[in-house]
Amino acid sequence: MMVSFFDQFASPSFLGIPLIAIAIALPWVLFPTPPSRWVNNRLITVQTWFINRFTNQLMMPLNVGGHKWALLLASLMVFLITINMLGLLPYTFTPTTQLSLNMGFAVPLWLATVIIGMRNQPTVALGHLLPEGTPIPLIPVLIIIETISLFIRPLALGVRLTANLTAGHLLIQLIATAVFVLLPMMPTVAILTAIVLFLLTLLEVAVAMIQAYVFVLLLSLYLQENV
Repeated sequence: MMVSFFDQFASPSFLGIPLIAIAIALPWVLFPTPPSRWVNNRLITVQTWFINRFTNQLMMPLNVGGHKWALLLASLMVFLITINMLGLLPYTFTPTTQLSLNMGFAVPLWLATVIIGMRNQPTVALGHLLPEGTPIPLIPVLIIIETISLFIRPLALGVRLTANLTAGHLLIQLIATAVFVLLPMMPTVAILTAIVLFLLTLLEVAVAMIQAYVFVLLLSLYLQENV
């Protein structure tokens, strides 16, 4: 039974061909494209309003040099939210439960922020490794600790997104299995469990959006340190 619970996180394949590329590309098909006419429909208006509000909120702490990342971070935010939300539908696959995919997003973007800091302001970027006013005997230890914490950042980004989505999907499957098992024996308990399942599903919808926002927000904070 435990093996079947984790089967939902296995990458689907058809005739030996992995279908994860289709799962990643599908969200882009669902996004409405702006029409050529002046007046937009309600869906495009809401989509444009959401992206503008999010971009303004994200770029507010950054200086003008960091505004070049607005398109990349906004696209990543919409992409992650769409994938996470589609993964909550029955009989679907969530690519963001794969640590390899999340690390593929986290490592290059984190490395880009570090390279930008080293290129534009190397003194300030290296200064983050040693807090001001550090006693001389603690300088080597703090440099090692700060260097380790710097390299742990992309791992924390990927693991946080993977762990939260994986835990939520496992909880939903466990409680749903309990509902089907209890229904013939104890209908009242099964109904109460189904209510808990519904509330947990609402919580997972919020988690799917919040984790995508946290992923992009932390990237913007790393960028803010280096621009």
